[in-house]
Formats: sequence, C-alpha cells, structure tokens
Amino acid sequence: MRASPLSAPDFLRGSVTSPSADREPIGVAVVGAGYWGPNLVRNFSGSAAFRLTSVVDLDVARARKVLGAYSTVEATNDLDAVLANPGVGAVAIATPAGTHLEVALKALRAGKHVLVEKPLAATYADGLKLVSEAEGRGLTVMCDHTYCYTPAVTRIREALHSGELGELHYLDSVRINLGLVQRDIDVIWDLAPHDLSILDFVLPDGVFPVSVSAHGADPIGAGNSCVGYLTLALNTGAIAHIHVNWLSPIKVRTTIVGGSKRTLVWDDLNPTQRIGIYDRGVDVATPDELGVDERRSIQVSYRSGDMIAPALVEKEALGQMVNAFAEAIHTGTPSLTDGRAGLRVLEILEAASRSLADGGAAIPLESAR
Repeated sequence: MRASPLSAPDFLRGSVTSPSADREPIGVAVVGAGYWGPNLVRNFSGSAAFRLTSVVDLDVARARKVLGAYSTVEATNDLDAVLANPGVGAVAIATPAGTHLEVALKALRAGKHVLVEKPLAATYADGLKLVSEAEGRGLTVMCDHTYCYTPAVTRIREALHSGELGELHYLDSVRINLGLVQRDIDVIWDLAPHDLSILDFVLPDGVFPVSVSAHGADPIGAGNSCVGYLTLALNTGAIAHIHVNWLSPIKVRTTIVGGSKRTLVWDDLNPTQRIGIYDRGVDVATPDELGVDERRSIQVSYRSGDMIAPALVEKEALGQMVNAFAEAIHTGTPSLTDGRAGLRVLEILEAASRSLADGGAAIPLESAR
C-alpha cells in the first residue's frame, strides 16, 4: 500500500542533499518555461548533481529569457531533438497537467528519467501509464511534491514515525487565501494536492486513507467549487480533514497533527515559529486500569504540559527535491515522492470529485484494498 523505500532516518538527516563527488553530473533538460519552469532551471543550475543542458518551450524567446542573456544553455522548442541527445539523462516537466502524459511518455521511451510537476497527470489512468512505463524500463519517475521537502514537513514526518506524538488521532489542515479562480479545475484539484501529498508523506507505515468524502461550494458562480472540504477516514480510525478556499480575505497555512502523546502545530506563515509541539491533551484511562464499575464510565483527564518550538534549519525545498531526484537515479531507490506517491494523490482527487458529484458520499479508495 504505502511504500517508504528511502529510509526516514537517512532522508531526515539530509543524506540526499550532498551528492557524492565521484558521481558524474546528470544531464537534465527542463521542459516548460512558464510559471514553475524558472524555479526548476534555477535549482538544477545550482545543483552539483546535475548539468542543465536545455530549456524547452514552444516560445523560445521565453526560454531564453529564463536562462538570461549570458547563459550557454540551449533554448529550444524541439523536444524530439533534446530527447535524442545522449547527453540528456533526465527530463523535468513543468507544462500544464493535460500535457504531462504525452511529454513524460516521450521522455521515458527515449530512456530518460523523469521529474513531473504536480499533479503527476490529469487522471489516475494517465498517471498509471507513466508509472508502468517507467517501472517496465527500470527508469525513475518522480513527482515534484515540493512541500514534502520543506524542513517543517520532514520534521512532522519524523515526529510521527518516531512515535514522538504517539498514535495519530487526527490531522487538520487549512490552506485558504484570496486566490486565482481557475476555469478548468476546482479549488480541490488546485490546492488540495499540496496537503494530500504532505499527508501521504508524513503518515507512519501501515497507516493509510481508506475513504474520502468531499463537500464544495461555488457561491460566485465560477462554474467550479471555490470552497472545498475533504474528510479522509484512515484505517486506524483516525481522521484527516483538509479545508481549501479561493475566497478567503486572509491567507492561512496551518496544519494541526494530534497524537495520543503530543500535538504538533505547523504555521507555515510564521517564520519565527513554524512548528510548536504541545504536551497538552486528553488522557483516557484504559480498561485494565479501572474497576468493573468504573469501566462503565471511562475516566478522562486533561494534561497541560510544556510547548517546545524545534529549531529548523532553513533549506530551499526545491533544492532538496532536486537532489532527492539525483539520489533516486543513482541508486535506483524510489524517492518518497515517487510515481506511486503521485498516483495515491490522484486517486484521492478523483474519488473526491465523485464524492462532490454524489452529495458528499464517502468513496472507498481502491488502493486501500
């Protein structure tokens, strides 16, 4: 179900951030010079693990602008020529989601490792084609779930996997702002992939969603939901809730992770204290600790302990992701945001769309079976 091929301790210690000096840099081409492409260009250019060979865009002038006037990197609109270049070992795709399947399949069939901007594909079926093609050819396919490589999210993962928080009781995430109303997708497909990829990344082994229900509203008549709520039931009885909104006058990026021992609060907009871990909560006496009569009325006590704010070493998440891509290529070990992780996110998004159409009904997730 959920695989974690790259061990959590190694990843969290940052072993993927320092490419081995005896490895040859991997030639990489970035496809797409629009919104996200320039960020990929900058990070691949700055990584010792890669050698940026080309930027491909239908608008060559835009590609040249991204590279700058003094760059010797090729700017081109000829993807086929780039894929035929034996010096290109990997391709990073930052084009619209509807083109991911075509571009990624071309790259894989040319023998290139592939990094794809989120979402992995426009549909689960398309994503499965990419993952199957890559696995059949022994190539790496990885999804650019950048948030997973932030220091805050890796710390959340560590806290859940180590047992520091105890057993997960709930995860509540809010991602709201006065955002750009999309015409082709709803707010869930636009914003929730961030939170769903984070959820997939931080859940302990053996804990996974089994169903999702979704509710949405379109109060401005945009044609798609502008406000959305996702509720995911986990196999352990825990619950995850995600709130996304394009219409909020304030910006909120907050996640609360409640465990049986401690609760973690992540405020991504607070640079002085992104994470707080609270030793505050509810303790329930177990039946073994109670007499026969007392078991009829389980005793609840409240715990009010300290709060700690762990120090986080700030590193650019996209740079961490780029070097995790290199590590996956060199070792053949899937990254924590590999194609399968991208598929799990797509499955939930598609199930959420079905739930919206069915009035919020809980839709079982096939991968949980």
